[in-house]
Amino acid sequence: MNNTEQQFLNDLDNKLWKAADQLRANLDAANYKHVVLGLIFLKYVSDAFEERQEQLLELFQTDTDDNIYFMPRDDYGSDADYQQALNEELELLDYYREANVFWVPKAARWNTLKVKAVLPIGSVIWQDDAGADVKLRSVSWLIDNALEEIEKSNTKLKGILNRISQYQLDNDKLIGLINTFSDTSFTKPVFSGEQLNLHSKDILGHVYEYFLGQFALAEGKQGGQYYTPKSIVTLIVEMLQPYSGRVYDPAMGSGGFFVSSDKFIEEHAKEQHYDAEEQKKHISVYGQESNPTTWKLAAMNMAIRGIDFNFGKKNADSFTDDQHPDLRADFVMANPPFNIKDWWSESLADDVRWQYGTPPKGNANFAWLQHMLHHLAPTGSLALLLANGSMSSNTSGEGEIRQRLVEADLVECMVALPGQLFTNTQIPACIWYLTKDKANGLVLNEKKRDRRNEFLFIDARNLGFMRDRVLRDFTSDDIAKIADTFHAWQGNNHYEDIPGFCKSATLDEIKKHDFVLTPGRYIGAADQEDDGEPFSEKMARLTAQLSEQFAESDRLEAQIRRNFRGLGYEC
Repeated sequence: MNNTEQQFLNDLDNKLWKAADQLRANLDAANYKHVVLGLIFLKYVSDAFEERQEQLLELFQTDTDDNIYFMPRDDYGSDADYQQALNEELELLDYYREANVFWVPKAARWNTLKVKAVLPIGSVIWQDDAGADVKLRSVSWLIDNALEEIEKSNTKLKGILNRISQYQLDNDKLIGLINTFSDTSFTKPVFSGEQLNLHSKDILGHVYEYFLGQFALAEGKQGGQYYTPKSIVTLIVEMLQPYSGRVYDPAMGSGGFFVSSDKFIEEHAKEQHYDAEEQKKHISVYGQESNPTTWKLAAMNMAIRGIDFNFGKKNADSFTDDQHPDLRADFVMANPPFNIKDWWSESLADDVRWQYGTPPKGNANFAWLQHMLHHLAPTGSLALLLANGSMSSNTSGEGEIRQRLVEADLVECMVALPGQLFTNTQIPACIWYLTKDKANGLVLNEKKRDRRNEFLFIDARNLGFMRDRVLRDFTSDDIAKIADTFHAWQGNNHYEDIPGFCKSATLDEIKKHDFVLTPGRYIGAADQEDDGEPFSEKMARLTAQLSEQFAESDRLEAQIRRNFRGLGYEC
């Protein structure tokens, strides 16, 4: 993305967020996100629909040998007849479904919302199928009606669009939001006099993602349940490189890993001179989420980006109600809640997923890990964010499970992360990378080497920068440094151990550390720069400096005692 496009998106983010933030006086972030994200979704489907209409209209009027859509003007008696025929043809549902565009009924189109929302309450806005007058009840009712009409016409969206009437918002505030979105060009945008090469899907997808992040910040701990920091998601995707196959996230939140996988394909398709849209056909997305609200957010996120998805028949617990029992995925990625205590059910006692040991009832970390392994294809790879304790804990059998995973040669790489990366927890975290096939494998047409009984440790705790007083973030260079190190090690491509950052260890070394997988155990301290001062001279200088500081401390202590005595106190 060039600087002009980035500036356009930044300005757009600020403009729309400022408009949306006006709702904060009436609703908390956990609720008003549904109003705003619902409007973003309506704007997207309507823009995509109109874009398809424009394409069809051009096809209907363009006479070429291979154009099966062409409608000759001479076949109609008058211009009015011809125009009516064009309008009727534009309303045929199949034209939109063949282009993977959601059908938007007239009552749900953005222009309908814009025009009808400003009418006085009680105005007749249209007639129903029986010819009866339909009157405007409220702007929130108008929006809910649009969402309902879209769900009726698109089975893929059934049950995922959140209604907003329950929040009892002022009509004027909703009209203001509608007008703000209406005043923004999402199709063929122009910025600083320059036509931008951004499509409606790209822009609204970006806005949706930006708003999810902003809402997560506003909600704090609660927001972390559906939002993983973008840089962490990008890091995991860049390391796993999910270019084709089945991608699965059993704790998907709002679907960030799927969005990042989609972007990964687009970026690397450019580098490899592939057709990105064609390559995306080789990716299948599977997810699961227990929270019903978050499940809907994820489905909307996929719909806006045009990503086909299978999130199961409903929101459900991945442990007790697995929506994809037969799935064996090529890539599995997840950021489940850390150290869940109340996950256990007696129905899980002899579950087939606990191949390496029954997880402790008071902590779900190794349950998530084994659930993901169970769903991993024979040549698949997975990445899992967990609390740091998972690398060293020996309580309730966790040490034995970790040992069995290492001895089965499933663990490929451990990455220790810096603190303050997450909005919802300050618990230090790490990333587990596991694979069922360390002997070979291909990624982006590059062969991996045989890595059996070898393990890579990366300590990234010193990377990143403080984005504000609370949150740390990774730069693109930080992400590239970690990912490139991993790929160099996998392919034996000029990999070298770097003290303080990375170390390739053997099974024997891990045994010596009692199967503890904390990177700091193996990597050691970073090399210190030589300042040119001989050791003996440095020690003499520092010893003299310390003696001076001790003497100064004694002098100050004596002075303080004299001052107290002068006040009549002994100390």
